[in-house]
Amino acid sequence: MNYSQTEEYLNSFTNYELVPGISYAQPGYSLRHVEELLNRMGNPQLAARTIHIAGTKGKGSVAAMITQVLSDSGYKTGLYISPHLHTLRERISVDGALISEAEFAAAMAEVKPFIESMKLDISFRQLTYFEALTALAFAYFKQKRVDFQVLEVGLGGRLDATNVAKPVVCIITSISLDHTQILGDSLEEIAREKAGIIKPGCWVVLSPQPTEAAPVINDICREKEAKVVQVGKDITWHKTDGDLYHQSLAIEGRTSKYQVSIPLLGDFQLENAAVAVAALEILASEGFAISFTDIAQGLTRVKWPGRFHILRENPIVLVDGAHNVASIRGLMGNIKKYFNYKRMFLIFGTSCDKDIAGIINELVALSPQVIVTQTEHSRAAPLSTLAEEFSKRGIEPEIRKTTSEAISRALSMADRKDIICVTGSLFVVAEALDYFSRD
Repeated sequence: MNYSQTEEYLNSFTNYELVPGISYAQPGYSLRHVEELLNRMGNPQLAARTIHIAGTKGKGSVAAMITQVLSDSGYKTGLYISPHLHTLRERISVDGALISEAEFAAAMAEVKPFIESMKLDISFRQLTYFEALTALAFAYFKQKRVDFQVLEVGLGGRLDATNVAKPVVCIITSISLDHTQILGDSLEEIAREKAGIIKPGCWVVLSPQPTEAAPVINDICREKEAKVVQVGKDITWHKTDGDLYHQSLAIEGRTSKYQVSIPLLGDFQLENAAVAVAALEILASEGFAISFTDIAQGLTRVKWPGRFHILRENPIVLVDGAHNVASIRGLMGNIKKYFNYKRMFLIFGTSCDKDIAGIINELVALSPQVIVTQTEHSRAAPLSTLAEEFSKRGIEPEIRKTTSEAISRALSMADRKDIICVTGSLFVVAEALDYFSRD
């Protein structure tokens, strides 16, 4: 198989990322078939030490931070994330290097016979796109002999395909309402799904959680006799400095105090850095060679594009993948905190399964001039839906059919003292990044 044939094969599986709703909204869904597939493959998911990360916000940033520090500490480290911005290969990397097209095809050639054998067994249901891709990632990490694999949950936690590994550390980042038609329409229900990654006796790092979510997670930790580190209580932080391209913070950990700098903006990234340090301290306490210097150096070098990411100045162009009410609220707060600007031009596109009305309620607080757009993604919300919601709130948006057209229009209207913000989904952010990479 070559790379294009591999992508074609993957696309033959049901891909719930492309449509609203997900398979395990169905009664009786389990991971039994994924476990069976991996068992036939020799259980590659158990070949490396695992850091498993669930949550609504921040899990990708935390994963990137931990991966960078582990790599800088001399450990070969695999990273598995979703979704991707530009290429599917972004989801699988080792020490910052994306899986190559040839490696991707070779890994699928290794996994495919086992997948095909599963298809012939009527006692198991068919695999999904994400499940097949996850099996490929495990096979690749085993083949590369990674020391650690850092796994970002795709959706939820309890029934996510990544939840077949045996983690050294589980992390649950901040929880908020998202994917409610799948995970439940309350924070308590969502917390229960996310906490499904917690294994008996393992270490668990918890970000500060809403009051509705915290008791649910804490109860599950007690049930599993997990060892818990609570960020904000056992580990604290405060910002010490910053500009438009980095921020410095002091972190008081359980074993040391750290003065670190991260090339990522937004208050939420300060919390994420503290969460990453909490997990890294646990690994150090378990005997892994991770020094103060490794932590400081790794955090300085972390890359995580598309999240409160300034692409240019005069006017400022900011992209952010916020796509639920809580993350949009945080984005609006950070814009007020970071920037003095004359006018705000908002380029907005989102997915049809999001709380569009709730998101737009947050966006209108800054009285922006709005351009709504629609990405090429199959889940993109119709332009008419977005325009109507803004109109209800007294803002008549311009409509542009593509992200490129929307950005060109905003640039033609904005002057040096204005700000252009592109947000609503990682899909619209990816198209914005493409636009400016062509400059």
